[in-house]
Amino acid sequence: MKKNLIISIFVFLMSICSVNAFAAAPAHDNTAQVEKTEYESRTLTELIKSFYHTTGLNAIVNPKEGVKDSHGQDMTIFAQSFGRVIMIIICFILFYLAIKKGFEPLLLIPIGFGGILANIPIANIAGDHGMLGIIYNMGIANEFFPLLIFMGVGAMTDFGPLLANPKTALLGGAAQFGIFGSLVGAVVLSQYIPGIEFSLQQAAAISIIGGADGPTSIFIASALAPELLGAIAVAAYSYMALVPVIQPPIMRALTNDAERKIKMTSMRKVSKLEKIVFPIVVLVLTLLILPDASPLIGALCFGNFAKESGVVERLSDTMQNALINIVTIFLGLGVGSKLAAEQFLVAETMGIMVIGLVAFAAGTAAGLIMAKTMNKFSSKENQINPLIGAAGVSAVPMAARVVSKEGQKYDPSNVMLMHAMGPNVAGVIGSAVAAGVLLSIFK
Repeated sequence: MKKNLIISIFVFLMSICSVNAFAAAPAHDNTAQVEKTEYESRTLTELIKSFYHTTGLNAIVNPKEGVKDSHGQDMTIFAQSFGRVIMIIICFILFYLAIKKGFEPLLLIPIGFGGILANIPIANIAGDHGMLGIIYNMGIANEFFPLLIFMGVGAMTDFGPLLANPKTALLGGAAQFGIFGSLVGAVVLSQYIPGIEFSLQQAAAISIIGGADGPTSIFIASALAPELLGAIAVAAYSYMALVPVIQPPIMRALTNDAERKIKMTSMRKVSKLEKIVFPIVVLVLTLLILPDASPLIGALCFGNFAKESGVVERLSDTMQNALINIVTIFLGLGVGSKLAAEQFLVAETMGIMVIGLVAFAAGTAAGLIMAKTMNKFSSKENQINPLIGAAGVSAVPMAARVVSKEGQKYDPSNVMLMHAMGPNVAGVIGSAVAAGVLLSIFK
């Protein structure tokens, strides 16, 4: 009896719901009919105009006041129109340099493509919830990608040339002059150039660009000047990729033909034990003397130790290939997201680009001058080709390849790649140490 009563109540309630749904249906149909009639009443010309107002072309040709950028700030009329066009042209130039000239395509293609995506109006791809914004926040803003890159670089690096000729570490140290020189330059600029005001922390973060080390630049900027992180990352990676353009004129200006033709003696063979012990020694010294640099140097040493141990080839291979390739894609796109016109074409960013260029040139020059000085005090049997001083910057192995190529222009039989790798890998360690010093002082 109770069971039948429950069933009857259930059927009654379902009937009421059906009646309500049926009663509501005409109202819905009427609304849809009104909307349909409204669209049908519009002419083809009006529909085309309506579509045009949603296009990126209209956003560029007819900029408006009050448009927000990816960070919710008001965009200028210039940034909405000519600024976007200028940045897209710059991105095409990056493609040209990568494809036609072969200048570090692994960096320039993702950076350039990210820059184009960041300058597409309306889509807000570089916003916090856009694809580029998510990439930027998940690995660049929190310093994670730089550590992964250093891990991969460690697994790809052979410290043998440095161990075989330890005095070349002086060249890596000399090239860091650009870092500390640009620190002074940033402070001077902020004092005398209207519209540019850098604090000491910001100046320290900018100065690391002088080492031509993108991952380290991101790492220190995240800690000292997160508000300048995008501009610093773009400057650092741009100059890393443009090493083949920037360095050769400086190398020619500071050396003569006779110096460029110097052939260095072959290096001794470094034992496997030396290569295994070296990353551990470097890590222990870092932990004892400069703990602030330990995240970067620790990642570098881990990657190198895994490689040199010879017992974890799968891990080493992953770090050298799959891991670093994936991170490079994300890192390039994330850096490219900061090529948006409203962020790049401003006085502070232009100032950072200028300081970075001067610092990188100064670092290259300091390495060359140190190499020339060392050569003056070297015996005839152990002469040093001053060109290898330019490899003291942290752009590994790009700077070493540029040195070797430049030397072979004057003597095709003069192979200097392995000699240049010594100061080049020393420069990687040197820039990480310089970053640790700056962090310990200004953090």
